[in-house]
Amino acid sequence: MNCPCCSNKLYTECCKPYHTKEKYAPTAEALMRSRFSAFAIPNGDYLMTTTLPAKRKFHTKDELQEWGEINQWIKLEIVNVPTVNQVEFKAFYIDQNQKEQLHHELSVFQKMNDRWYYVSGEFLNDN
Repeated sequence: MNCPCCSNKLYTECCKPYHTKEKYAPTAEALMRSRFSAFAIPNGDYLMTTTLPAKRKFHTKDELQEWGEINQWIKLEIVNVPTVNQVEFKAFYIDQNQKEQLHHELSVFQKMNDRWYYVSGEFLNDN
């Protein structure tokens, strides 16, 4: 199976080792890609454990799992990596009402104890 993160690699050679905790994502971009794949598969546990511990109180594993399940994740496009801890991306998906959606975000990540975590994101408008 091709990796949902649109890397043109096989899932087993791309995001799966991060999802199964065999490896940790080496960069903020790799973590961003693996989190997109975790929405597509879905894997709420991975999404929760890769959120910065101080920010986990704003989410639940079940909510993250459900967000992955109710949407059909189509494509990830990395727009820009402006700094080592920022990734701008566009996630294309079909929502529960069968409407095409675009989620455009500039995400911030933090490296702590040699592991990358998602901190927050700023939604960007495409109008």
